[in-house]
Order: sequence, then C-alpha cells, then structure tokens
Amino acid sequence: MKHHKVSSLVFSSSCTVYGQPDELPVTEETPKKPANSPYGNTKQIGEEIIEDTVNSGIKLKSMALRYFNPIGAHPSSEIGELPLGVPNNLVPFITQTAAGLRESLTVFGNDYNTADGTCIRDYIHVMDLADAHVKCLQHMDSLENDHHFDVINIGTGRGNTVLEVIKSFEEITGVSLNFKLGPRRPGDVEKIYAEVNKSKKVLKWETSHSLDDSMRDAWNWQKKLSDN
Repeated sequence: MKHHKVSSLVFSSSCTVYGQPDELPVTEETPKKPANSPYGNTKQIGEEIIEDTVNSGIKLKSMALRYFNPIGAHPSSEIGELPLGVPNNLVPFITQTAAGLRESLTVFGNDYNTADGTCIRDYIHVMDLADAHVKCLQHMDSLENDHHFDVINIGTGRGNTVLEVIKSFEEITGVSLNFKLGPRRPGDVEKIYAEVNKSKKVLKWETSHSLDDSMRDAWNWQKKLSDN
C-alpha cells in the first residue's frame, strides 16, 4: 500500500472480535474477549495491526467495519454466495437443503438461553453491507486528518434465532425445510447483535432490507444456480 501510495483502507472485520459478550447489544466500546475461533482471532489481530500502523505515524485513513452476519444475494441473482464444499454458514446450508443438494439441515443446539433455545445472530443483507462500504469511503474522503483509525458495527441492531431464520425462509419461499436439532457446535457464540447508533451518526447509514428480503434473494440465487 505504501509503495503504491494507497492512503485509505476499509478493513473487513467481524463481530467475532467481541467473543461472547456480557451485555447486549454490543457497542464499539464493548471489550474484546479472547476469540472463540481462529477466524475471530485473525480479525482481532488485523485491527491491531492497522491501528498500530496508524499510531506509528504512517499516513493512513482507515476504518474497521465489524460485520455481523451477512446473508442474501444481489436482487438480480447474478451475484451470490457459493461456498466451496459443505457450507459453514446457515443460509447457504438452508438454500442448498431446500434445493435438494443436502439431505437435511442440522440446527446446532436448542438449549441456549434464548426464546426458542437456538443461537441468536444479527443478520444483515449483503446489499446493505455493500452500501455501508460506499458510505464509509465517502466519510473517509471527508476527513482532514490523514492519520485515522476507527471501528464501526455494521448490523441491523436486531437479533434473530436460527429457528426464526428457518421460519422466514419457509414463509417467504413456500418451501418446507428438512431440518433436525443437534448438539451444540464448539466455538459458537450463544447470542450477539449490534448497537448501530454509531453507524447512523458517523456514516449516515442504516439497513433497509428485511430478513425476508434476504431469504428471498438467497433462494432466487440458489434457484438460478440449480437451473444452470
């Protein structure tokens, strides 16, 4: 970046930097805990490297966007999520199961301290996430300080359980999903969702897509893949 005179950076961070928070919703001031996964650890380390770089005197405008759980696809169904092998994320597993590519979906844990016993996440449509990046770049362009580092939560501010996501998919698509309840999965956080006041104030941004929108677009993307 220094060689090519790149002076702005948006880092794709993650809500996994918070680990299992003591209080919800999580704000940008919520203390980071030891990561529950290697993935979360890479995000913590990435943020630290960027902040250290700024503090070392190198001219860099930088922001770490702490994504919550991106889902969905482009409304055109031209761009979407296609994991290699067996999906690790919930929504691709849902759509592949509905399409008959997977025999069934396992819900990992139904004994958590939540309304229906399943994990809670803050699911954000990928188009809202893309819009947040544009707003972030515009914000950094407006900054006079060329030594800048900040973090911002990128989420909806709402949490949904795994079973609520499945219900949304079934209702919006009319497809019954073959799923079963299984034991907890190591490394899974019980519940997490964002406090989003900072993104509204600093970036002048908030989400505009619903969970149903995400399910519809993800399913249309999967159907197009199956048709091809």
